[in-house]
Amino acid sequence: MFRTRTAIAATVAALALATLTAAAPAPAPARADNHRPASVHGTGRISYAFAPDDEIRFTVDAQAAPFTHPFPGVPKLEHGLPTDARGTVSWSHRDATTGKVYRAEAAVDCLVTGGPVATLTAVVTSSDVGTVGERIGLSIYDGHDKGSRLGFSWGIGNLDVDAAGQPRQAVTGTCMAPAPFAPVVDGGYTVHHTELPTH
Repeated sequence: MFRTRTAIAATVAALALATLTAAAPAPAPARADNHRPASVHGTGRISYAFAPDDEIRFTVDAQAAPFTHPFPGVPKLEHGLPTDARGTVSWSHRDATTGKVYRAEAAVDCLVTGGPVATLTAVVTSSDVGTVGERIGLSIYDGHDKGSRLGFSWGIGNLDVDAAGQPRQAVTGTCMAPAPFAPVVDGGYTVHHTELPTH
């Protein structure tokens, strides 16, 4: 009798567990943490194929600040863009042949993320070689333990053609950057993804 009751109880418990398991919703896919603004932080030295012996480093400290750069009088842009951002980008480039080091800094104006990838732009505020006021674009891939990658707009051909058919450097629009083509060989970057806000 005791064995029969135990067997029945075990069967009922197993059926209940199976029912609960079947009825339980599947775990939700990983989602962006929208309680924190999107951001990119880190410092890294890249390997640049066109100057393999040069030492090139980028430091990025960027954070989303949606709708903070308004365009007064422009319909639908009076409060700014969902990609508005703030922060700084600085970089240095040591020429292996001459030993000379060039440096520049820029103020971040746009940031958008998609999973482990971010693109951002910044306006140059000081530079040894570039033009102050020019916008530059960066892309960053956060590879975690597999390593980061970085791309920069002037590194592989941000070119346009003028009316005479002559090549010229193109203007970089907000949040526009090439794919992160250069591997980071020292240091790295962390991308925190957040979905773009709609208001």
